[in-house]
Amino acid sequence: MSRRTASLALAASSLLLVATTKPVLVPDISSRSVEIRYSFTGAQLLLFGAILYPRGRAPERPADIVVVLRGPVQPIVLREKQKLAGIWMNADSNRFRSAPSFYAVASSRPINQLVDERTAAIYELGLQNLQLSPGGGALPEKERRFEAGLLDLRRRQGLYAEYPSGVEINAGVLYRATISIPSQVPVGSYTAETFLIDRGRVLAAATREIEIDKSGFERFVALAARRHAFLYGLISVILSLGLGYAAGVMFRRRF
Repeated sequence: MSRRTASLALAASSLLLVATTKPVLVPDISSRSVEIRYSFTGAQLLLFGAILYPRGRAPERPADIVVVLRGPVQPIVLREKQKLAGIWMNADSNRFRSAPSFYAVASSRPINQLVDERTAAIYELGLQNLQLSPGGGALPEKERRFEAGLLDLRRRQGLYAEYPSGVEINAGVLYRATISIPSQVPVGSYTAETFLIDRGRVLAAATREIEIDKSGFERFVALAARRHAFLYGLISVILSLGLGYAAGVMFRRRF
């Protein structure tokens, strides 16, 4: 074996040794898919797993866990209403190029006690650290106002949530967190990210995928609306006119 080859082998062995001295996350989810039917009123999703430490030993000072469940990003136009002459009207609007359709974060302690602002912003830990990507062209004050409005709106809809003490850690090794899925949750591919944090640093991270989709008649209607938009709209108009006409006939007969 040449000296160069031996050096490369030694370097590779050293990297492998370093890699095995870091903890590893082994996450899982109670359900990899959520089906939305007509009777769907929401769900509770359990995210759990284990922390594998080098040599199988948990440190005396256990690390913390942050779990983030994120829905597919989508563009959104947010409109601001004002009361003018006694009538509520759209007074202003702002466009966001990409915003998570769903975002929930659970942590073993409040995030501001785990990492500094820079680290929280890099990993988007917490609602105030989401990268909402405003459309641009607006003044910073306006963008901040609409960002706050978007966060407040989706919080009230149950689509954005924070659980500052939502992660339980047992024996410094096993963890679990429960996140609520509202009935109006958007469909699509979701990611569940788990972060192991110690002394302000992210030591390990792992990701799992979740599919939320409609099933049964709801799925048929959703697919029809996407694939045959014109026909779907035409049928909807005809049904609306037919129901309105039938209601008018019944009303006249009764009175």
